[in-house]
Amino acid sequence: MALFKKRTAGKPGEWYYCLEHKKVEEGPECPSKNRFGPYTSREEASHAMETARERNLEWENDPKWHDPKPDGPGE
Repeated sequence: MALFKKRTAGKPGEWYYCLEHKKVEEGPECPSKNRFGPYTSREEASHAMETARERNLEWENDPKWHDPKPDGPGE
C-alpha cells in the first residue's frame, strides 16, 4: 500500500476532454498526458476534438510556418 497517492493536477469546475476514454470530465480524472484542457465549460470541452482539428488546419495553412517552395528543379 502506498503512503502517498499521486493526484492529478486540476480543480473541480475545470472541464477536460479525455483522449483515452473519449469523454468530458469535470476536474481531472485521467493523467494530463491523456487529456485536453482545462476548458471553462462542459460545452467547450465537448468540442475539444473539433477545436484541435480547426487549429491544426489553420497551422498547416499558415504561411509563417512553412518555408517557401523552390522556384525550379535543382533548387
